[in-house]
Amino acid sequence: MTKPPRIGPASRRRFLTLSGGAVAATALAAAGCAGPEKTASAGKAADGSPAGARSLTKIGLDYPFTQLPLYTTLVKLSTAAAKKHDVSLVTTSDASNADTQATNLTTWVTQKVPAIVSFPMVFEATEKIAKAALDAGLIWVTYGGSLENQSADIQFSFLEGGRLLGEAAARWAEEELGGKGKVAFLTDSTIQLGRERTKGMIDAFTKLAPGVDVVAREQAIDPDTGLSKSNAILAKHPDLSIILGITDAAAYGGYKALQQAGRKKDDAKTFVGGQDGSAPSLLAIKQGTFYRASAALAPKDIAAAIVGVPLAVAAGKADPSAEVPITLVRRSDGAKIDALLAQNA
Repeated sequence: MTKPPRIGPASRRRFLTLSGGAVAATALAAAGCAGPEKTASAGKAADGSPAGARSLTKIGLDYPFTQLPLYTTLVKLSTAAAKKHDVSLVTTSDASNADTQATNLTTWVTQKVPAIVSFPMVFEATEKIAKAALDAGLIWVTYGGSLENQSADIQFSFLEGGRLLGEAAARWAEEELGGKGKVAFLTDSTIQLGRERTKGMIDAFTKLAPGVDVVAREQAIDPDTGLSKSNAILAKHPDLSIILGITDAAAYGGYKALQQAGRKKDDAKTFVGGQDGSAPSLLAIKQGTFYRASAALAPKDIAAAIVGVPLAVAAGKADPSAEVPITLVRRSDGAKIDALLAQNA
């Protein structure tokens, strides 16, 4: 199966449109017009309705990184979004283990969970499971990237998020450090999301702040790894001035490492920034600490996509995939931060 065509950055209205299309699918079921359990295809049936349109009563959300602050929020918001369409949401418990994830997804395919939204830990290894899901007539939505075998995908402006963060940090370095200093990047090279965020972040920063020395590029996506890797970097470079993270979770670990090393929370010559918009990082930004920026996603937008995209596939929409918009937030963006924190409550 070939990849579906990509669409441009989506607005909140895009998700409402997707979810609105899902209502049509629910109405079909209520009228006794639900189609057979097979992957929806583009085009229209003889009566003018979308070809392959069918009802959808259950969505499986497979998000393996349960240690990230975003996980609990996404499950709560996605469950609420699904309930609005009379759809139940079930989840896996992968514990960040690729083998466990594969076992859980295979079980869902065997059980014929009608729609699966999965964030693959190992994309190449997940292709076979995704193909089995499609062959079984199930909907497969890839979260955080694309597979060859899928019904649709959900992406997050990966390069754009990295670029926004890198540019903000570079401008700060020019203004506050005279274009000098040391920077460490907490990166990810394992999946599409991580690779593109890493590239956007590093390319933007090094282009705009060429005088800042890059002293480390370390793999880290969670707080504990971010903390340990940052501690190791600080042991060699105690004068480190900037830490940029592929996730806010990793960057927050770097933030704590700097504090443990004796850096004051409001140190004027330190910059930490991350990506995702997780609550601890947003609070640190709001409080005026040296955690200064986040390329943030709105959890409600992600939850709307988790529910809306498979429902759009079920309704036979031609372009069911979604790209969740991302925005840079700093201390001056108080209203935006409050709105995002409210979604994380």
